[in-house]
Amino acid sequence: MNHPDYNSPAELKAVLEANGFSMQKKFGQNFLINGAARQRLADALDVHDGMSVWEIGPGLGAVTGILLEKGVNLTVFEIDRGFSALITQYFDDYAQKGRFHLVEGDVMRTWRTALDKGLPLRVFGNLPYNIAAAFIADTIEEGVRFDSCVFTVQKEVAQRMCARHGSADYSSFSVLCQWAYDLRPVIDLSGGNFWPKPNVDSRAVMLTKKTDWPGCNDPKAFVTLQRALFSSRRKNIRNNLTAYLNSSDAALSFLEKAGISPEKRAEVLSVREMLHLSDVISGGA
Repeated sequence: MNHPDYNSPAELKAVLEANGFSMQKKFGQNFLINGAARQRLADALDVHDGMSVWEIGPGLGAVTGILLEKGVNLTVFEIDRGFSALITQYFDDYAQKGRFHLVEGDVMRTWRTALDKGLPLRVFGNLPYNIAAAFIADTIEEGVRFDSCVFTVQKEVAQRMCARHGSADYSSFSVLCQWAYDLRPVIDLSGGNFWPKPNVDSRAVMLTKKTDWPGCNDPKAFVTLQRALFSSRRKNIRNNLTAYLNSSDAALSFLEKAGISPEKRAEVLSVREMLHLSDVISGGA
């Protein structure tokens, strides 16, 4: 089946209309219509023949085709039933060879089951903020880290992912990303690179699995704790930890043992300081 011209909004629109589809704003759907940018993103993922790769939100397959041409074994996660039907036809040849697999539905409900076929080395996706944050948090909480990911997200989200402690953008999401991965920007993409044109700019970020990952005694407890510490940014650590533990005395005791001033706020703590506090609370430090 012939693919549409992925650089042409008019042709993409025609494909949608011919099949009775429409863009779903609730899914954060925007097609990247810059061919050079698509190639750059695929190249940044650094895949090779036979590598297992996941793609989240393939849309009509603009990057999917590039990845398959690089010889990967690709599993795509698509929530839109109409898009799923089309890309199944577009990549039927690869499916027949066992190199293209479609998982329909919300990736937040399906990624764990997909792991039954093995952990992919690479993950790629153009993700809305809520999906990016939830997917990264869920996988890390479950102890799952991928060798490398390239995610295109809203620019402000990318800035939060990479923000250093002590900065205004530093958040719970920053901690999670930087706990498990080294991060670097790949490319900035203005709204004009997409159709329909969004009102925000985007940035692609590469996440590379830390080789010296600072683990902790209880990853799930750490994820919960660091979220609680950021729950009220205007409050100091003592107040947020007191609410989390339901005990002011316990909060003060743990902070003293961890060597952290109770008057500090969460945004000034490094990832390692938060990990140490978590271990102190869980009794492992």
